[in-house]
Amino acid sequence: MGHLIDTPQLLALAAALGWASGIRLYAVVLLTGLAGHFGLIDLPQGLKVLEHPGVLAASGFMCFIEFFADKIPYVDTLWDMVHTVIRIPAGAALAAGALGADGPAMGWIAAILGGSLAATSHVTKLTTRAAVNTSPEPFSNLGVSLLEDGLVVFMLWLSATHPVAFAFVLLLSIALAILLLALLFKFLRLVARRLVDFFSGHAPKLSYVQQDPDRK
Repeated sequence: MGHLIDTPQLLALAAALGWASGIRLYAVVLLTGLAGHFGLIDLPQGLKVLEHPGVLAASGFMCFIEFFADKIPYVDTLWDMVHTVIRIPAGAALAAGALGADGPAMGWIAAILGGSLAATSHVTKLTTRAAVNTSPEPFSNLGVSLLEDGLVVFMLWLSATHPVAFAFVLLLSIALAILLLALLFKFLRLVARRLVDFFSGHAPKLSYVQQDPDRK
């Protein structure tokens, strides 16, 4: 049986689930479910569903697809754009599942904070990767993606083993995210405009106008 988690670990877990969901949602669901399934940690009641074999299979399959999709330039940005409407509410739901047993009010507080953390990490990831994709070589994209993989695993582990240290690292990551978003503001505007076009179903405008040769 996994060890019981105390209040600081529970708070750290909720924050980690929200933050990491904005980067690798399916890996978060899979790793958390596996940790509970194999008894590495006694998950809160609201997260027990992640241990279900069906949830493990589905998250494992999607994690496999996302791992490779995230390594391909421009495919990764399209994947991130589509997952804007998935990662943020999922991060809120996972955080709420971690703290919801303490009552509806705590569940809502956790959902708001978890969703906010997921939104912050997701927008930072999307914007940074859009900027990296302007590089003519593919290796920077691959390197950043592998770094994100490792960072998600590290943050989940840190939240479960060293919650105080996790809090400091999380605050540092939020500060760095704000700095990156400020530096990459023009890319953020471009990504936002493309998101609006994508979800509104508007095709991108042509960059040229075909001229009629008979037109005077």
